Amino acid sequence: MRAREIKYQVICNLIMGLAAVVTVLPLILLAVSSLTPNQDITLYGYSFFPKSISLEAYAYIWNERAQIFRAYFITILVTAVGTGIGLSISVLYAYALSRPHFPGKRFFSFFILFTMLFNGGLVPTYIMYTRYLHLKNTIFALIIPALLMNAFNVILIRSYFQNNVPQSLIEAAKIDGASEFQVVRKVVVPMSKPIIATIGLFIGVAYWNDWMNGLYYITDEELYSIQQILNNMLKNIEYLSKNATAAVKSTSLAGTLPAATVRMAIAMIGLLPILVIYPFVQKYFVKGISLGAVKG
Repeated sequence: MRAREIKYQVICNLIMGLAAVVTVLPLILLAVSSLTPNQDITLYGYSFFPKSISLEAYAYIWNERAQIFRAYFITILVTAVGTGIGLSISVLYAYALSRPHFPGKRFFSFFILFTMLFNGGLVPTYIMYTRYLHLKNTIFALIIPALLMNAFNVILIRSYFQNNVPQSLIEAAKIDGASEFQVVRKVVVPMSKPIIATIGLFIGVAYWNDWMNGLYYITDEELYSIQQILNNMLKNIEYLSKNATAAVKSTSLAGTLPAATVRMAIAMIGLLPILVIYPFVQKYFVKGISLGAVKG
């Protein structure tokens, strides 16, 4: 029996190891391709083992470093503020829905489920945010629209509260005179770090990767996010690569623009902060999802 268990464990480890390799290989190819000379990619295609190494793509991006650093600051600010506010709203909403005697629980549960199925559409949303809320060309246009709270996140947190925060502890805290906010801050949140870290990661990644709100509501270059800057840079490279005359007038790199490698370098720049942060929350990730997804 022991030998069978060991054999089973070895097979499972091999399968998971293979899955991990398959997952990591595209990321390795992305990094290698960003360091490959553009002419090599044009002649030989993408390869894990390039014939030579070049920093031309990063040099091209470095020429736009003033814009990129400003865009990074905007993105970091938006991600930090949006994640903090969005996570707070989600936790408070989920806590209210997790209480068995919360007045209006059915209505608020229906309200949040309704938003998962229906929305007003792009045009009414744009009119509301620009004409009535006056968010266009403000930092709030990158924070408020659609990303402050997600119904799926609220449901995960509510299920976690219902299944992993003992009702007896909440009742004991109230007997000791704690208010609802004190219960949340001193009892519920400390016991819910896995799901809070997981949902915080979800919200943070959504803010970091968001470029649609910038496309719709931001025309002031001072407020461009990193995703919007990199997307515009990629479009400019594609235009200059296709239009030789415009390239000669616009840049000294005409005819040698590293279009293919810049795409990879841009992806690496956008991905790098997430790769740095993820290991610090990874230990909570699996536990938070598995416990939070239990049906309450």
